[in-house]
Amino acid sequence: MEKLSNLRFYIITIAGAACWGLIGLFIAPLYARGFTAWDVVAIRGIFTFVILILLMAVFYRDQLRTRLKDHIFFAGAGIFSIALFNFFYFEVFAQSSLSLAVTLLYTGPLFVTILSRLFFKEPLTIRKGWALALAIIGCAFVVGLLPFGQESIPMKTLLMGILSGFCYALYSIFSKPVTKRYSALTITTYTFLYTSIFMLLTSDIIRKTDQFQYVDVWVSAVLLAVVATVAAFVLYTSGLKHLEASKASILATIEPIVAVVTGVLFLGEHLRGWQVLGIALVLYSAILVAGGRSKMKKSS
Repeated sequence: MEKLSNLRFYIITIAGAACWGLIGLFIAPLYARGFTAWDVVAIRGIFTFVILILLMAVFYRDQLRTRLKDHIFFAGAGIFSIALFNFFYFEVFAQSSLSLAVTLLYTGPLFVTILSRLFFKEPLTIRKGWALALAIIGCAFVVGLLPFGQESIPMKTLLMGILSGFCYALYSIFSKPVTKRYSALTITTYTFLYTSIFMLLTSDIIRKTDQFQYVDVWVSAVLLAVVATVAAFVLYTSGLKHLEASKASILATIEPIVAVVTGVLFLGEHLRGWQVLGIALVLYSAILVAGGRSKMKKSS
């Protein structure tokens, strides 16, 4: 029974990452309407918070109560992780290629593993190290960075890519300390409260309200918030509550797999042999993590 329960947490975490992998389907129509990457981050943050706060107010009002001192974690996750990792990710994509952007973003599990060791004293096992290495190599194959490599990467682009991975990792680090006290919905709601405030202050989204006259903008914005954000973060945070931060982060590398499959099924892209190899490596890394014997931290 315990193994079945553990398996459920792995599946929940992977499902959250899969929802993230669908994000490209909802962003493309927004770019077509003239929104910038920073605008899309604002749309994602604001729409997500509005949906979450309505959901919480109607069905889970009692879960809105929090301790004031915990808001440092919510603000940290909302600003330094959600807002900034999106910014760096989209900037690398604009300056170089999607392959480079995704691969550098997935240095995230490496940062999570190191930071979890420093802050949470999580064990750095050989199995976890192998899983981490296979996940990163697999991601590189899936996005096409391997086997041919990438030439002449500007130092600025490389640095921004690494920062995207670092900020991506910070979500697990900021969220982990409060998972014992709050539900996944509560954590996600307050995280996006601070994301939306930050984006309202720093983006031009208020001056582009006329672009919301188009139905496809509303459909894309709502799906971006509901599927690729609310469902993704709630599922991932639910898994994180019962798993080590480093394990959850490595399992989340299923995201680029879903992104590639989505491209093949809906955008007419072709899957090459090395991408199949990459998928196999990432999936095997997930199996290694799921089969590990390191002790999970029990929820209160």
